[in-house]
Amino acid sequence: MEHLWTMFCGEPACSDSDGKPCNSTFWHLTHPSSCINQAMIICFDILLSIMLLFNMIQKSSSKTVGIPARFRHRSALQTASAVFNGCLGLVYLCFGIWILEEKLRKTQTLLPFNWWLLALFQGCTWLLVGLTVSLRGNRLLKTPLRLLSILALIFAVILCVLSIFAAILNEIVTVNIVLNVLSLPGAILLLLCAYKRYKHEDGEQDTNENGLYAPLNAEANGSAKVDYNAQVTPFSTAGFLSKFSFWWLNPLMRKGREKTLQEEDIPKLREAEKAESCYLLFLEQLNRQKQAKPSSQPSILKTIILCHWKEILVSGFFALVKILTVSSGPLLLNAFILVAEGKGSFKYEGYLLAISLFFAKSLESLSQRQWYFRSRLIGLKVRSLLTAAIYKKQLRLSNAARLMHSSGEITNYVTVDAYRIGEFPFWFHQTWTTSLQLCFALIILVRAVGLATIAALVVIILTVLCNTPLAKLQHRFQSKLMTAQDERLKASSEALISMKVLKLYAWESHFKKVIENLRAVEYKWLSAVQLRKAYNGFLFWSSPVLVSAATFGACYFLKIPLHASNVFTFVATLRLVQDPIRSIPDVIGIVIQANVALKRVVKFLEAPELQSANVRQKRHMENADLAVSIKSGGFSWEENSSKPTLRNITLEVTIGEKVAVCGEVGSGKSTLLAAILGEVPNVQGSIQVFGKIAYVSQTAWIQTGTIQDNILFGSAMDRQRYEETLEKCSLVKDLELMPYGDLTEIGERGVNLSGGQKQRIQLARALYQDADIYLLDDPFSAVDAHTATSLFNDYVMEALSGKAVLLVTHQVDFLPAFNSVLLMSDGEILQAAPYHQLLASSQEFQDLVDAHKETAGSGRVAEVNSSDKHGTSTREIKKSYVDKQFKISKGDQLIKQEERERGDIGFKPYIQYLNQDKGFLFFSISALSHLLFVGGQISQNSWMAASVDNPNVSPLKLIAVYLVIGFFSTLLLLCRSLSIVTLGIRSSKSLFSQLLNSLFRAPMSFYDSTPLGRILSRVSVDLSIVDLDVPFSLIFAVGATINAYSNLGVLAVVTWQVLFVSVPVIYAAICLQKYYFSTAKELMRINGTTKSLVANHLAESIAGAVTIRAFEEEERFFAKNLHLVDTNASPFFHSFAANEWLIQRLETLSATVLASAALCMVLLPPGTFSSGFIGMALSYGLSLNMSLVFSIQNQCTIANYIISVERLNQYMYIPSEAPEVIEENRPPSNWPAVGKVDICDLQIRYRPDTPFVLRGISCTFQGGHKIGIVGRTGSGKTTLISALFRLVEPAGGKITVDGIDICTIGLHDLRSRFGVIPQDPTLFNGTVRYNLDPLSQHTDQEIWKVLDKCQLREAVQEKEEGLDSLVVEDGSNWSMGQRQLFCLGRALLRRSRILVLDEATASIDNATDLILQKTIRTEFADCTVITVAHRIPTVMDCTMVLAISDGKLVEYDEPRKLMEREDSLFGQLVKEYWSHYQSAESH
Repeated sequence: MEHLWTMFCGEPACSDSDGKPCNSTFWHLTHPSSCINQAMIICFDILLSIMLLFNMIQKSSSKTVGIPARFRHRSALQTASAVFNGCLGLVYLCFGIWILEEKLRKTQTLLPFNWWLLALFQGCTWLLVGLTVSLRGNRLLKTPLRLLSILALIFAVILCVLSIFAAILNEIVTVNIVLNVLSLPGAILLLLCAYKRYKHEDGEQDTNENGLYAPLNAEANGSAKVDYNAQVTPFSTAGFLSKFSFWWLNPLMRKGREKTLQEEDIPKLREAEKAESCYLLFLEQLNRQKQAKPSSQPSILKTIILCHWKEILVSGFFALVKILTVSSGPLLLNAFILVAEGKGSFKYEGYLLAISLFFAKSLESLSQRQWYFRSRLIGLKVRSLLTAAIYKKQLRLSNAARLMHSSGEITNYVTVDAYRIGEFPFWFHQTWTTSLQLCFALIILVRAVGLATIAALVVIILTVLCNTPLAKLQHRFQSKLMTAQDERLKASSEALISMKVLKLYAWESHFKKVIENLRAVEYKWLSAVQLRKAYNGFLFWSSPVLVSAATFGACYFLKIPLHASNVFTFVATLRLVQDPIRSIPDVIGIVIQANVALKRVVKFLEAPELQSANVRQKRHMENADLAVSIKSGGFSWEENSSKPTLRNITLEVTIGEKVAVCGEVGSGKSTLLAAILGEVPNVQGSIQVFGKIAYVSQTAWIQTGTIQDNILFGSAMDRQRYEETLEKCSLVKDLELMPYGDLTEIGERGVNLSGGQKQRIQLARALYQDADIYLLDDPFSAVDAHTATSLFNDYVMEALSGKAVLLVTHQVDFLPAFNSVLLMSDGEILQAAPYHQLLASSQEFQDLVDAHKETAGSGRVAEVNSSDKHGTSTREIKKSYVDKQFKISKGDQLIKQEERERGDIGFKPYIQYLNQDKGFLFFSISALSHLLFVGGQISQNSWMAASVDNPNVSPLKLIAVYLVIGFFSTLLLLCRSLSIVTLGIRSSKSLFSQLLNSLFRAPMSFYDSTPLGRILSRVSVDLSIVDLDVPFSLIFAVGATINAYSNLGVLAVVTWQVLFVSVPVIYAAICLQKYYFSTAKELMRINGTTKSLVANHLAESIAGAVTIRAFEEEERFFAKNLHLVDTNASPFFHSFAANEWLIQRLETLSATVLASAALCMVLLPPGTFSSGFIGMALSYGLSLNMSLVFSIQNQCTIANYIISVERLNQYMYIPSEAPEVIEENRPPSNWPAVGKVDICDLQIRYRPDTPFVLRGISCTFQGGHKIGIVGRTGSGKTTLISALFRLVEPAGGKITVDGIDICTIGLHDLRSRFGVIPQDPTLFNGTVRYNLDPLSQHTDQEIWKVLDKCQLREAVQEKEEGLDSLVVEDGSNWSMGQRQLFCLGRALLRRSRILVLDEATASIDNATDLILQKTIRTEFADCTVITVAHRIPTVMDCTMVLAISDGKLVEYDEPRKLMEREDSLFGQLVKEYWSHYQSAESH
């Protein structure tokens, strides 16, 4: 026992101040350094630890204490207690380790144990108890926790008293005494923590006991207030320290750890970062510049800089501080080596240097984080203001400018260019800091190796010079790549928008090939850009090797002596400079990209705008009833064209007057309305418009959202007016059939509505606005006769009775009811007069009416009175409608929420990326090359460290070996760069071809339920990231991680003692990273999904710009855009803030590792390490900070970029349609020879969980017959046609054509054998020839012949290029009727035995209709022609008529027989048609 005591205490060698031995009992009990007291303190420590353990076990076995949400956040007291007690514990631990080291050094033995064991025990106990009670107290049971804190206090009081007593007795204050005294305030803090916590909880329990519902009410009352506070980011109220330490982000990080973040969890931006504030600031600056220099166009770049110059200066200041602190590192290292060699200047220099090292690194970290964070914030603001400016601009773009900038390009300006410019401020300071850092480095090098620095400088200058031509090339290639990308995007978006038409014509594979060819051009430039990047990277990564080679070579020739101090100062400086030098190519690349992007955006923002402000006037007294006044006006779409589009227009419309505009296709009817709207530049005469306008466009423009949103269009809900509107627009019945009434979500561009429904929703939107002037552009074309009549009577004649109405129409039947009819031809008003007068005086009008009568056919029917058509009373309808309103539940809407992966999906997307086309092989080669390169660098430096002070190694040998290793390392780098480029290109090719195949083979149902913006954002932004950024980010992430671990490894190998600190630090770093990723991944994903909302809204606004301007709703749409930009900016802001949050904490940890390594070197006796290895260890340690940051940064970057792979992957496996060709089941080459169609019990539903749209239809269309399909809107006519082309697969029954079941053959074989004239005439970007015959199967002669038959020959010949005349996006430079005739031309060229017309006569005038009917009658005389008709005359001369109602076949017979039947639906439709024709005539 005594032996043990001696081992613990050593020999009693105590004496008091007089020199007498102090073996009195009093001394043993009172002196803190007496052995008994030390043993007692250790026992106390063990007791506290046992108590803590007991507490933990109790907690886990009992139920968890329920903590109200508002107490889960740590209070300031807890934080203070945790920090204070944690630090105290750490200092105790370090003190113990120091005593142990000293003991080993002086006596080479561990005995006696008492001093160091005591300090270690104290440290561990205090650390554990302090942190647990402070941070986890809320999770422990109340009584044991309080007991523990009381015990700790008693213990601390005893310690404190003993220590003060000892200090007074010995008249000396030791470290141990100070620590013991400090433990008292620590214990008091712990006690407060334990009691404060439970005081809150007791209070909370009381509330719960007072009443069951109290918390609910409290929540209800307080929720609004709490919510409001939670809404704005804590950054707005954060204090100075909180901003510097990113402490304000903790609540969000904690939330992200506890649950998967949703959009509503992310706080809003503060006022200064909101898009509106940024945009207004930008406008203010722009106006100031305009006032300063009214003559010149203000520079947009200068304006952006003026808006943010303060923030730029502040972030620049932080960048400067960072450079200064980084440069101090090698100087400290030099001093360190001198101290280690025993050449220190004063006694405690080593300690001072270690502390300075820690502070320098911490300051460096602080300033760099602020620099990065503030720059990113500027970037965010710039991006927001540019997005807002681009959006605002596209609403005001003139027609000429619209031809220059297609909708795809404008979307690109926002999704790609604005982002690239927003990235630039982050890199801006890098442009000058790199140069400055190089200058500092050169100064340090001159101190270290003197004249040999010149060699280093020469090499650096040479590398930069070599890079200049590369940068120029890269700039050129980058521009070419962006152009190629635009071309591909244009083609892709066109194909995706017109996917239905492509499928009907069986042209998908051709269009896919076109896109693939464009993509091939893009690959050419992509590989050029990526190879330049690779050479750049190689050049800059190998530059440190070249620089050291040149410098050491110069030292050898200049006979400059090499020592550990100057060699490793040189190496450390080089290691610090190499990262900034390596980032030069990135900086150059970003500057180039931003420059290209800015030029594109500026060009767009400076494009000409509409000058429509002077068209609309305020109403004065003298012209109180005047609505529109045009005096000898000339209007032209094209600037300075010799022949204006409209000439000599004189027109006056007063309030309450109804004016009809008619004329043949392309006569300028729609242009007249556009002129009144101010869309067409006025080139001569004057135009004035008084009052509010409502406009209904020819092609319906419907927003994504509910039907109600579309009708209200920003106005407040007035229930009575709203219901009247629905009734007047015949929408009540349609809404009853919809799953959620007027709250049904409409897909993009109204995909889930029929043509007629879209048109009526547009009419309802116009009526609800209660305007003064109504401009209706052929609104009745897409609806059936019955609906058209009721719309005309209820809507135009009744609802708009007091309004000024201009109606463009092809229906001659309505004309008698108008006050005046304008007859237009070739851009002029031929005559304007009431119907009968015009009929008498104008031969052209006479022809128009005759044409109509001819299409109407001669089968006149006895007049029928139409007054009984209001069967159901309005009240009943309204009642059933209102009843239904309450039953609406948000269930399975058509448009799904955008998909995003949730939670941590680990390495899945990486594996998906690397699985493409031998990806793993190339990735392994590049990763291995990098690993070997790092190994080469370490062996190079180890050789230097071991041999630099070795007299047996000559300088020549020293340098030669160093250089040989360096040379071989650079070859590995080249291998790494090339293999990663190969990986990138191959993976991109593979991913793109899969994505393209998947999209082109997707069924129509996919396009109906997926907004185009989602698909486009994948083929634009995400693909661009996968092409350009993923491959390099991937290898940089792997490389930087290898670098960081190798730096740590070198430190640990040289000073193994550092492992005590570095192992916990690495563990802490990994935990921090995991903690960070749980929040960051979700933030990036939400950023991705909210980004496509911005793109969607933009694309939609571009399409509906005319309507938005007509209703003067620009401000509301702009506000919505600002809101969406903010919704997208918030996750982005919090995501980069989280990045800085993580890096700051990691850098502090790495500074701790470095400082402890330095302390080890100081504390251990001189000679433990050779000065060479000290130099090597510290030179690696100095760059540990930077390499760790680079590693985490690159890991975060790739984690963010890889989400793009994840997003592409979502659309790479869309379930595809049936195969295009089934080899063993191909129809004969002349199929269908007869054209007989058998439909047997056909059932169709659009999605598995929806009701049937067609319910068991059976009938036979004989070969060569003309079949008319009629029915009310939404009865399933178009669906039947879709089934014939297998756009929807039958759920039951079958269709056979000439004996072949169409479901057994390939889709391409099926669709390519049928002719079709689709509902919406679609033209593609290209030439007239390309539009008629994209597959180039016909000669020019055949095409001219067909144009002749379609009556388009003249129109095409008028254009100079003939068949090569341009057709712009959407075919918008041809009128609607002409587009329809082009579609007829396609059908004529194809010459199929079966021709399908789907409501093709809807948007054309009677004369064109006549051409169409005649041509079809003569050219397709022996073919089966199936016509879906809205105009009854169209089907009057059919062989058979098929009537459908609610998806069922009601009747199928010859039209004559059906007319004779009493209860015939067809008869009813015919009667309605004629009655409205009659009533129109009699007006």
